[in-house]
Amino acid sequence: MYPVRIEGERIVLREFEERDLDASMAVVGDPDVTISLSFDTRTREEQAERLTADIARGQSEPRPDYYLAIADRQTDELIGFIRIGLGGHRSGELGYALRRSHWRQGYTHEAAQLMLAHGFGELGLHRIQAACGPDNLASQAILRRLNFEYEGRMRDHVFTNGAWRDSLLYSVLADETPYPSRAST
Repeated sequence: MYPVRIEGERIVLREFEERDLDASMAVVGDPDVTISLSFDTRTREEQAERLTADIARGQSEPRPDYYLAIADRQTDELIGFIRIGLGGHRSGELGYALRRSHWRQGYTHEAAQLMLAHGFGELGLHRIQAACGPDNLASQAILRRLNFEYEGRMRDHVFTNGAWRDSLLYSVLADETPYPSRAST
């Protein structure tokens, strides 16, 4: 399914565009943001290559994931991104990142609600999981507010910033959310 556009109260989840390069650097080029992500801070050149690949991947059939820009609804400027990677057995993995200037304003929570509704509704997923670093208290709080259950700690799960890092695993099932599911048993 392409293109995807999901409108929220203050944001829009939309496909990436080439014009998003500069705005995306406020996320992937900021070490204060990437310290909590599963990849190191990127250079502009690295991000330009990645953005081109992300745009192409979004147009592939079948889609391996729904990796979308989080854009301000009024300006359409990218303020972050969100992704559901598709797995087997009607499962997905949620991930997100937001530029530092928009932290603690509810944007990530709103984006995750929209993506969960898409995942359980349109995509018919049964289970969505998410992993975050043990020090990322903000992400842990968001996941709990979204009804995710803590499942455990994955030791040395990601290698970023020159070191191995544990991740905390959370999940939510279709029947544990307020979002209509089209999944059948």
